[in-house]
Amino acid sequence: MSIPSLGITTVVKLDYDQAVEEAKAALKEQGFGVLTEIDVRATLKTKLDLDFQRYVILGACNPPLAHQALSTDKSVGLMLPCNVVVYDNGDGASTISALNPMAAIGVVGNPGLDAMATAATAKLTAAIDRLSASFGA
Repeated sequence: MSIPSLGITTVVKLDYDQAVEEAKAALKEQGFGVLTEIDVRATLKTKLDLDFQRYVILGACNPPLAHQALSTDKSVGLMLPCNVVVYDNGDGASTISALNPMAAIGVVGNPGLDAMATAATAKLTAAIDRLSASFGA
């Protein structure tokens, strides 16, 4: 059995702030809203007094897919929203990576979720592919 890659990733020729905005726009085009935004750099500085690269975790949700998944198996809520990370590579480029729902859904072990995970993976892949085609490094 082959395990899918954990993330769907691209490196873009955008500074960090632009990469975050473009990631949000690409997600929106695929029906995802950003419910949470965690500034990892600021959190590590505040909580641990550590310096870290610019790094954000976006909690993205596609409401129809989330509803379908939760209606099938309530425990899948533990994996919602879909995390998308953007971080500064330090060279004028940024990395954008989305959690691969097909990799995550395997943990649940409910075949009834396969169609939803496939659809979510396709939408997140389309968002990442659009970013790569438009701004790829």
